[in-house]
Amino acid sequence: MNLNLTKPIVFFDLETTGINIATDKIVEISILKVFPNGNKESKTWLVNPEMEIPKESSEIHGITNEKVASEPTFKELANKVNELIGDADLAGFNSNRFDIPLLAEELMRAGIDFDMKNRKAIDVQVIFHKKEQRTLSAGYQFYCGKELEGAHGAEADTNATYEILLAQVDKYGDIGNSVDTLSEYSTHGERADFAGFILMNDDKQEIFSFGKYKGRTVEEVFKENPGYNNWIQNADFPLYTKKVLREIKVRMSAPKDTMSDAEKLQALQQKFNLR
Repeated sequence: MNLNLTKPIVFFDLETTGINIATDKIVEISILKVFPNGNKESKTWLVNPEMEIPKESSEIHGITNEKVASEPTFKELANKVNELIGDADLAGFNSNRFDIPLLAEELMRAGIDFDMKNRKAIDVQVIFHKKEQRTLSAGYQFYCGKELEGAHGAEADTNATYEILLAQVDKYGDIGNSVDTLSEYSTHGERADFAGFILMNDDKQEIFSFGKYKGRTVEEVFKENPGYNNWIQNADFPLYTKKVLREIKVRMSAPKDTMSDAEKLQALQQKFNLR
């Protein structure tokens, strides 16, 4: 069964200096863009992260400081990467928790305002773990009947991920083959940001998932403690998380026609707290 696509979908994989979304960098990125008519476009880049690649990371993906010393930085590649992705939906292996958040950070560091508002995300690992509880290499063997050669190389992992999703669509009739159904199935819970610091409750309100305000709505916390947003903006949180909180703050400060005089005064005070 082929994927039911209404617009392009980008499968991608990152090899990185580590697993900290806020501080680690990309050392290799591979993109496979699949179009609704079945055509494909692919590109793989090695990336100079402008920081030391830890030995532990090099031992996993085989990319050393020497190997990327003369390669372009992500900032130099950012426009090409963003242009190739376009407005496509995104798919990967553990992409909801890692690859998409880190890609967003890198693009935003390069001055590109990336977001997911008009995209869907499919995490092939989530489908796999819900169904089989295995690793990527085991999944490739299980679904495709092949050994994954070049595991932990971005290009090999990207192509394997695409093949696994096609096999999953064939195997599991209940997950559908559209981006909407696959995205819904491969999402653990709705998040307002990529890293999961801000979640959505049953009433579609943003809530904190960490710290002393865990489980409370962002708006409630900002009204009670206006300085909490300032603390987050100056702390070591991902750029996209900070962006989401700034947008909530701006939304809260926007006067509404139905506001009472007291509410308008509070909104005005909050607006000045943004500065």
